[in-house]
Amino acid sequence: MSAAIASELPASRIGAPLLEVRDLHVTYATGEGGLPAVRGVDLTVERGQIVGVAGESGCGKSTVASTILRLQPPSATVTGEVLFEGNDVLTMRWGDLRAVRWAGASIVFQGALHSLNPVHRIGRQIAEPIETHLPGLSESRRTARVGELLEQVGLDPDRARNYPHQLSGGQKQRVMIAMALACDPHLVVADEPTTALDVMVQAQVLNVLSDLVRDRGVGMLMISHDLSVLADLCDRITVMYAGRVVEEGPAEKVFATPLHPYGGALSAAFPRVGDPAARFAPSGLPGDPPDPRNLAGGCSFAPRCPRAAAKCLPAEPELASYDEGRAAACFRIGEPDEITTSSVDPVETTIPHGELA
Repeated sequence: MSAAIASELPASRIGAPLLEVRDLHVTYATGEGGLPAVRGVDLTVERGQIVGVAGESGCGKSTVASTILRLQPPSATVTGEVLFEGNDVLTMRWGDLRAVRWAGASIVFQGALHSLNPVHRIGRQIAEPIETHLPGLSESRRTARVGELLEQVGLDPDRARNYPHQLSGGQKQRVMIAMALACDPHLVVADEPTTALDVMVQAQVLNVLSDLVRDRGVGMLMISHDLSVLADLCDRITVMYAGRVVEEGPAEKVFATPLHPYGGALSAAFPRVGDPAARFAPSGLPGDPPDPRNLAGGCSFAPRCPRAAAKCLPAEPELASYDEGRAAACFRIGEPDEITTSSVDPVETTIPHGELA
């Protein structure tokens, strides 16, 4: 969406959040019944803000990302609201939705290797959304725009003539970011953009994303399993587990002093520089995330939780607000032995589900 279009927005929409997800539920139909991948998620992204979504594989974070642009398969049942600049993406007519994709909100897909067409040159693929949303632009201007985009992500404009196999993994990921910026969107959804990249290339890609928000004032939803990356890049972090939000708050608070035991375990999984204990005894969680089709009653994290108690079994805790703009869903917040990144040791303290009664 261009700046000219944005300036024509009704006054009632100018003050609204850029993105607001309300009570989002996504269930996939399978041969074994419904699979609830997302269960009642709420999140907000303001203009010029980076919001991170963290969690293990299977927690529902990528499903949330794809639902924002209504990219779910026909087997998915979606309820709730996804308000982009005040308009519900889930109820938009097809023509309106097509206008929003790439021009209003764009996505950097997970795994650039599988997202780029191997038989088309890089420049042609970056130019495609420009041709779709700005059909009146001349070919020379499109070519110039492609060169500008490549420069913005730190690539030589001559790379436009290359095929994907001629680029490194980090260069491919930068091309995906350039494609996402092609039509000057207000929102960029980055779904694990640093997956499978080495540390140096990962830092370069993250710098590109950070500069994008700072220089262009766009909003960004950043999906990652790496809480340390989100803490360094984001303004706020949402932590998901088993399809639900279990903690949300300022990035530095969620990483350094998590309220929820799961947030604490994610944070403790990353060694701290200068901390010998963390270096030689990294923490982790036993077991795997639960099968969404067979969730036990009560708190879904209880079977893996180092602080689980009998009170955690009868009902699932609701997300409650706390000081400093934080929220968490745990019955034991405020009780003795509060969770911190230095005290989490789920491997040794986890209580089997059957021994809590």
